[in-house]
Amino acid sequence: MRFCCRDLRFMCCFRFKLWWMTQRMGTSGRDVPLETQFMLLESRPGAGDGDDSGEPVYLVMLPLLEGQFRAALQGNDRDELEITLESGDKAVQTAQGTYMVYVHAGTNPFDTITQAVKVVERHLQTFHHRDKKKLPSFVDWFGWCTWDAFYTDVTAEGVKQGLQSLAEGGTPPRFLIIDDGWQQIGSENKESSSAVVQEGAQFASRLTGIKENAKFQKKKNHDKDAEEQQQPQSHQEQAPGLKLLVEEAKREHGVKYVYVWHAMAGYWGGVKPAAAGMEHYESALAFPVQSPGVMGNQPDIVMDSLSVLGLGLVHPRKVLRFYDELHSYLASCGVDGVKVDVQNIIETLGAGHGGRVSLTRAYHHALEASVARNFPDNGCISCMCHNTDMLYSARQTAVVRASDDFYPRDPASHTIHVSSVAYNTLFLGEFMQPDWDMFHSLHPAAEYHGAARAIGGCPIYVSDKPGNHNFELLKKLVLPDGSVLRAQLPGRPTRDCLFADPARDGTSLLKIWNVNKCTGVVGVFNCQGAGWCRVTKKTRVHDAAPGTLTGCVRAEDVDAIADLAGPGWDGEAVVYTHRSGELIRLPKGATLPVTLKVLEFELFHVAPVKEVAPGVSFAPIGLLGMFNSGGAVEECEASAADAAAAAVVRLRVRGCGRFGAYCSRRPARCTLDAAEAEFTYDTDTGLAALDIPVPEQEFYRWNLEIQV
Repeated sequence: MRFCCRDLRFMCCFRFKLWWMTQRMGTSGRDVPLETQFMLLESRPGAGDGDDSGEPVYLVMLPLLEGQFRAALQGNDRDELEITLESGDKAVQTAQGTYMVYVHAGTNPFDTITQAVKVVERHLQTFHHRDKKKLPSFVDWFGWCTWDAFYTDVTAEGVKQGLQSLAEGGTPPRFLIIDDGWQQIGSENKESSSAVVQEGAQFASRLTGIKENAKFQKKKNHDKDAEEQQQPQSHQEQAPGLKLLVEEAKREHGVKYVYVWHAMAGYWGGVKPAAAGMEHYESALAFPVQSPGVMGNQPDIVMDSLSVLGLGLVHPRKVLRFYDELHSYLASCGVDGVKVDVQNIIETLGAGHGGRVSLTRAYHHALEASVARNFPDNGCISCMCHNTDMLYSARQTAVVRASDDFYPRDPASHTIHVSSVAYNTLFLGEFMQPDWDMFHSLHPAAEYHGAARAIGGCPIYVSDKPGNHNFELLKKLVLPDGSVLRAQLPGRPTRDCLFADPARDGTSLLKIWNVNKCTGVVGVFNCQGAGWCRVTKKTRVHDAAPGTLTGCVRAEDVDAIADLAGPGWDGEAVVYTHRSGELIRLPKGATLPVTLKVLEFELFHVAPVKEVAPGVSFAPIGLLGMFNSGGAVEECEASAADAAAAAVVRLRVRGCGRFGAYCSRRPARCTLDAAEAEFTYDTDTGLAALDIPVPEQEFYRWNLEIQV
């Protein structure tokens, strides 16, 4: 099915490879890539008559799942928009589709997207919107992931070193992800004439047991020689090493939540058929077949390997038992959740199982049932999973990795990482809380990545090697108790950025907005110079020296600012800039300029100004040294005072450090938990500031009163 599309600005999210989406902007059908799963279009009434001054109308297009079929969009050279429909199983065919794409229109783009997804939720009745899902508790605490620190060479000792190293610098991790490298696997590196297959042969390794491998085992007999130490677990007398490690991490290092990694199929190459003790999972060798749309975008070395060496696929009738036995063992070791990776491999294995939608749904229902049974805090992070087969089947999963990996050694990856997460979140954020992935605190792009995550509403975690940390940076993200000041919503591009291309057009800055409980925040990033290339089929640098760009910020860039301010707000706001440290009062509709080089950023903390007494205005800002300053302000209320002051502003504040607020006149008095507090006041800017000490209790909320 196809229809013509011309002269309409659009932004779409498409899968540039099997696992991940990224953004594309355009104005006609030929600009729409293969594997497009979400489109937002802008239409202006009267535009065809040369008058585009009317209020824009936004249209959302959502290709759906229909029975055993999955729809996607793509363009052609005639500027037509085509709808593709596929099952992934030659035995499952159809000659028609009755509800392949849903279209929704409205005047607020963010509300329109939300409304569209909620209509589809009611129609399909196969998934739940993010609003209905339990968000796991780890997201409000700082974390550390073992991946970049050790890759698959992770050991129990390495885990302990990483936790200790971060805690000694004053940023203790409270959640831990033990990534790939802890499981029992067997290599399937068969002889092959293909160099590509040989290079990716590790991806065909298969799971041989559900417990931890020998690197994580506590040996009872320390006199065994080195050769025997390398023997499989069943050949040694061993204690439950994972359990001991988790207990020590929680007892000695203050970790609250431990997650471990596993692939959707068990491991990259699945579960070894007929492996000892795993015969009841009925794993059978299967050979992935990718969809034409994916094949038309970027090939993947994982698939090059698996298409030759095969994958051990647990039978869908047995997959619930597989997940439950794996997860119940992990739970018995004190593990709190799982990061489930390589999820989209399942869509390539639908032949003989009713197709990609049926198999994906069977696996996800089993995964969610097992998580619900074994990890009561809904402990699951979905990863490598950007297909609608999963999104429209997820009733429970609440956290999703929102982009391709953080690649510390790839200079082309850093700017496109930030922009891709922001645009992908327009779609993914309706289903789950986006996870921006780990990053390194000691890295040339560390501040850039850290600032983006601070306003992304996401978990914040690093993958630093032990001893390789930038604690000055980390302390802008992490409080001494290990908690973080997480923003309230998924961070998304501002309205005026929706159809610009901040990765490729050479002129646009990316602005990302979010809200805290009492304030808003806008992060501005220069993301130019790199992105996914449709010609080379990979992410590459297309401009080695992108120029310095200038844009502007206004209070209304925080799309929900009026809701935050409440009734009676006149549009005035104060803006505190993180890097320059300036405080500026902005009249309604006024703008602030911002100029940035590539890989530079600035954070603008926006607080509505309220009159708290006749002739006296006030606005909270937050902890001035934190990337997300306003996340420290949990409550702010004003009331009439006695004769000594016109009003009392009562705030509930988290954290420690220099706290700031705007006041149009010098406060008469400040108290912190009823104790007198010294403060400074800048008559030029209206900044009142005081020092808040480190609290003795975790997640403590100070009672701050400012008499004005």
